[in-house]
Amino acid sequence: MRIDVITLFPGMFTGPLTESILQRAQDEGHLELKFHDLREFGIGNYKQVDDSPYGGGAGMVLKPDVLVEAIERVSNEGKEGKEGKPWRIYLSPRGERLVQQKVEQIASDHEWLILLCGHYEGIDQRVIDGGWIDEEISIGDYVLTGGEIPAMVLIDAVARHIPGVLGKEESAAEESFSESLDRKKEYPHYTRPEEFRGLNVPEVLLNGHHAEIEKWRRQQIDN
Repeated sequence: MRIDVITLFPGMFTGPLTESILQRAQDEGHLELKFHDLREFGIGNYKQVDDSPYGGGAGMVLKPDVLVEAIERVSNEGKEGKEGKPWRIYLSPRGERLVQQKVEQIASDHEWLILLCGHYEGIDQRVIDGGWIDEEISIGDYVLTGGEIPAMVLIDAVARHIPGVLGKEESAAEESFSESLDRKKEYPHYTRPEEFRGLNVPEVLLNGHHAEIEKWRRQQIDN
């Protein structure tokens, strides 16, 4: 999967997306990440990307001409070796809530994403109404300083469902909110030592009886 991110602050992505599983996914060719500085598409000598809102009010709004130029250019540059169009997502508090089913749908339906990170008071509505955005997604009912952290959350969640990223496919198939667990939270996990400061591993997990273990795990997620 390829994911392009359009952002005013590309440096924010350096740490979270260059460690652990996500870095390995990139090294092994399962995931390709590209970051595009919105300021490079700005207008005039000062690379202006925002302006005051019509109708008055506090804050600034990202300009439609800048945003559309960025989206179209990134879309055209990424076409090489790709079939079809990118799925363009705007990270917005007004968007559909990101849940596990939505994550799985994005991972299965799309091989190429463009993520637009909003800032200030958001983006000019005409970018959405004009068809340059396919979907708005929110990670929760609260407001952050920008769309960068939501973009990181989306990338991390979706990447887990790219074949080969986790090594064992069942790792993603049987975890909290997955279909195999009826969209419920995952059962508790234990590892060695068998006894720790007076706390013991449940006996059922030690007997090697897989049917009983599966029954116990199902009981835990149903509680």
